[in-house]
Amino acid sequence: MPQPDADTAEHERLVIVVVRSGGIAGLSKQWRAEPAPERVPHWRDLVERCPWDAAEAPSTGADRYQWRIDVHRGDTAVHRARLGDGQIEGPWRALVDEVRQAAAPPSRDS
Repeated sequence: MPQPDADTAEHERLVIVVVRSGGIAGLSKQWRAEPAPERVPHWRDLVERCPWDAAEAPSTGADRYQWRIDVHRGDTAVHRARLGDGQIEGPWRALVDEVRQAAAPPSRDS
């Protein structure tokens, strides 16, 4: 089976970073997903379903979470959004949940 060249492999590298900040304690939590090459089409679909152009600035308020979602293809940021807690629904929720699940440490039960 032929190996992809470095340019192709770099182009296919997809990294999604989700940062949640704020809340009562004002702490930040970060999750990162970097899917294996064979999973990139699934993740690309999740990313492309999100309304990046329609992302509005998050509303501010005491004790509310703020979310930042960054998507990188290779070394280039291709999407960036800042959302309020109430905006994390539909395709945004699906993307955030998948990133959080992918970043979760393996279960000790196995």
